Amino acid sequence: MKVVIVGGVAGGASAAARIRRLDNHATIVMFERGAHVSFSNCALPYYVGGAVESSDALIMMTPASFKARHDIDVRVMSEVIAILREEKCVLVRETDTGREYKESYDKLVLAPGANAVKPKSITGVNSKNVFTVRNVTDVCRLKAYVDEVGAQNIVVAGGGFVGMELAENFVKAGKSVSLIEGAEQVMAPFDQDMAQILHKEMADNGVRLYLGSMVREITDTSVKATKDGKEIEVPAEAVVLAIGVAPETALAVQAGLEIGESRGIKINHNYQTSDPNIYAVGDAIETFDRMGRKYGSLPLAGPAQRQARAAADHICGMQHNNNGFIGTACLRMFGQNAACTGMNEKAAQKAGIPYDVAYVLPSDKVGIMPDAHYMAFKLLFEVPTGRVLGAQAIGKGDVTRRIDVIATMITMGGTLEDLKELELCYSPVYGTAKDVVNIAALVGLNLLYGRIRQVRVSDVRALVESGAYIIDVREEKEYERGHIKGAKNIPLSQFKERMHEVPRDIPVYLHCRTSQRSYYALCELLGNGYDNAANISGSFLGICLYEYFKDQSEGREPIVTAYNFN
Repeated sequence: MKVVIVGGVAGGASAAARIRRLDNHATIVMFERGAHVSFSNCALPYYVGGAVESSDALIMMTPASFKARHDIDVRVMSEVIAILREEKCVLVRETDTGREYKESYDKLVLAPGANAVKPKSITGVNSKNVFTVRNVTDVCRLKAYVDEVGAQNIVVAGGGFVGMELAENFVKAGKSVSLIEGAEQVMAPFDQDMAQILHKEMADNGVRLYLGSMVREITDTSVKATKDGKEIEVPAEAVVLAIGVAPETALAVQAGLEIGESRGIKINHNYQTSDPNIYAVGDAIETFDRMGRKYGSLPLAGPAQRQARAAADHICGMQHNNNGFIGTACLRMFGQNAACTGMNEKAAQKAGIPYDVAYVLPSDKVGIMPDAHYMAFKLLFEVPTGRVLGAQAIGKGDVTRRIDVIATMITMGGTLEDLKELELCYSPVYGTAKDVVNIAALVGLNLLYGRIRQVRVSDVRALVESGAYIIDVREEKEYERGHIKGAKNIPLSQFKERMHEVPRDIPVYLHCRTSQRSYYALCELLGNGYDNAANISGSFLGICLYEYFKDQSEGREPIVTAYNFN
């Protein structure tokens, strides 16, 4: 059997290695149009910031090492320009010599990846100071240019994973960085209430954020963008476009292969295209979104490697259970770690799934530990089943472990009841006896069963401006350091004695620092016949995190007397 693979990195290289493990006698030929066939794509931004000191460290394997270790014939600087399906061969052009030749195959695997989006509507988009980052050559060109011209002002267009990581790394390289994003928030997989924490972290570290802004023109010294119909001009000697990717389907289209509704190559359960002898994996394909029950794309290395393994297995006669993707990802942004999995609110609404949210801000480890810190954790669950739909976490601690737990729960069809009873590792230096995810499940169950009512942090400004009756149950010194304007302070330590001060005839909204003590106060009220009270999820810390960046960037009047993030 002869297998030809188009493209390397996570998809193509993984497929090639897996096929060799399963079939020691197969002839495997892999074509890569670039100079490097196997490199750490996700580590590219960290070369800019110096965390990866040498570009050579980004390269995982060379053609020579593929040959020596796996007996795989890797040909770089070789672009497959056509698939001749009737002849079962591909037409290859050597990019350095221009020579063309045919290569036959029994099975063909397409892993061409995706192309960075460079909108033609942007004037100057092809200027010498404009870059995209998709491979080692790209990032080397970018860094060399920045060093050569001594660029100090860098603009990153796009607030996705690559754009955010590039912004962070340019700051660490001592550059003045601006990030322009067309949406009103960075990181689309996160809901806006969570993204505000990332906005604050970026602003605190000197990144100038221009949200809801569209790049219109790039010159040698600046980027011009529009926001709310007004033009803004941002200094820039170098510009990186990280506004998205588009599946590379030109080869598939030329071959007459079917393209899916999401513009990726359409594949079946076994990653076969409309031609059963041709497989496709990675960023170029559309695959099944198991949460939204639809087809879409997920350009991440982990899914690409799993797809490659599945395709290789099927080529070698093994079966595969295709579960689709749930979308689990993580990011470090200066001092904050962020991770997410499954659905966010926008996705649940689009899918028409009834849901509710538990938003908690507990300590990521026992509070007396010197490095204990809050963790913002948002859990989405289906109503009325309690099925776990997704989660987002941001904090200085180990958010990835918590999100990995939720990803596992989603994969296994878990519910809030399952999550509540989940037994996890505990030590004061790693977490709390009742972990963040357990606490979120308990809050979710209180909401699901109608035990309590809650108000979201995004709704608090409207309550304050309407003169709502808000009770702060923190202690007096905490209240003095900063509180919601107009809030009445009844400390939890005095709550039993002063409960008579709480009105019964109007809505009452309780909060503390993170909603735990206000939940205790709410239980006191419920136990004494009050039916007009609700807890503010996230409480004072959540309100500060949500409001701070908006207040600073939009010049709004704060609804708190002083911000307090401790």
